[in-house]
Amino acid sequence: MEKELVEDTVDQACRTAEEFTKLYYDNLDKRRHLISKLYMDSAILVWNGNGYEGKDQINKFFNELPPTEHIISTLDGQPITGPAVTDQTTLLVKISGRVSYDDKNHKPFNQNFLITAIDGKWKIVNDCFRMQEVIM
Repeated sequence: MEKELVEDTVDQACRTAEEFTKLYYDNLDKRRHLISKLYMDSAILVWNGNGYEGKDQINKFFNELPPTEHIISTLDGQPITGPAVTDQTTLLVKISGRVSYDDKNHKPFNQNFLITAIDGKWKIVNDCFRMQEVIM
């Protein structure tokens, strides 16, 4: 790939990551009943080491969580290309920030998404969330 094309692709991935991140956390924090619409039917969620497969299981999990407030510190988007995605527009989105549950203290977290464009809309293929607890 030419250098300019790579730079344009990376810039677009970062802009998409920003838009996707805002939509995702706005839905999770304020309109949780809509969150499952962002996931593919066959999506996989790994939440602090616990796995959930399929949109229905993921929706059930999120609806059992207490109310949340996410504050994003950093995010990045990386285009995924090559034979692994067979020309499907796909991005890796990496996020770090702080989250509170039930208005308690904010705790640090990291989250990674693999998203793909389907019919002009971004859908989550894989979601991996991890609280960042201090280990001594």
